[in-house]
Amino acid sequence: MTLDNIKPGQGGIISSIGGHGMLRRRLLDMGLTPNTKVKVRKVAPMGDPIELSLRNYVLTIRKEEASKIELKEVFSI
Repeated sequence: MTLDNIKPGQGGIISSIGGHGMLRRRLLDMGLTPNTKVKVRKVAPMGDPIELSLRNYVLTIRKEEASKIELKEVFSI
């Protein structure tokens, strides 16, 4: 499952980061690395962007970027 399909209040553990080049590097630099727990806090009314909580900070990314992030475990918080 990818991060863009997760509902607010749910979370998961990142298994892999897709994409290539600068996009992949940017996602990794923002802390979206494998085996990191991430929770979806909010989704904008039109569905884009998505607000995430990870590593004790809040991050907002576009839905297109979230679709590149694979989760191996999904849980409700």
